[in-house]
Amino acid sequence: MANVERQEARLIEVYTSVQGESTWVGLPCVFVRFAGCNLRCTWCDSVFTFKGGTNRPIDDIVAEVVATGIPLVEVTGGEPLVHRSAAPLMQALLDRGLTVLLETSGSRDIASVPAAVHIILDLKPPDSGEERANLWSNIPLLRRKDEVKFVIASRRDYEWSRGVVREHGLEDRVGAVLFSPAWGLVDPRELVEWIVADRLPVRFQVQMHKYVWPPEERGV
Repeated sequence: MANVERQEARLIEVYTSVQGESTWVGLPCVFVRFAGCNLRCTWCDSVFTFKGGTNRPIDDIVAEVVATGIPLVEVTGGEPLVHRSAAPLMQALLDRGLTVLLETSGSRDIASVPAAVHIILDLKPPDSGEERANLWSNIPLLRRKDEVKFVIASRRDYEWSRGVVREHGLEDRVGAVLFSPAWGLVDPRELVEWIVADRLPVRFQVQMHKYVWPPEERGV
């Protein structure tokens, strides 16, 4: 962890819960949530991250995470990769032997992400309002340990996402392709029926934490 003691990261919160999404779902996890985001998705459930936050030394953050005794940590936001401190923080967590997940919007270059980090790349369909922000040069950088997520808000979003999966052969590039219904905007059952009808090689998921706790509750 050389030199990280002089670096800071601007965070909203650090908390423990269970992982609510991705193939890591259900596992105890520490969440390190960065402040700030370069996007404004129409269905965003983390608008509280857009402003504020507290600058904290990276070594203090790592110490807090390690003290939980939980070996799985997710770096999330907001959008972590708008911060130069994100990569040093992730490397410092890796150096302590932790398994590190990164949730990123896909609008920022992932080249600086440490190689051992498991990337969960969220590509933005049309109804997110941020389709233009997708950085397609990220896709060749993904590996089998990584995952790609689509939040589906409509049939149009589904068809767009299906096209992206097929065009880029995502099921062969990454470990999992995730289709998630946007909360309150598309019927989960309907999304399942679309996936099955097309025999699409993707994994359906819901935001499990929104079924365990009230959907608007923070820190879970």
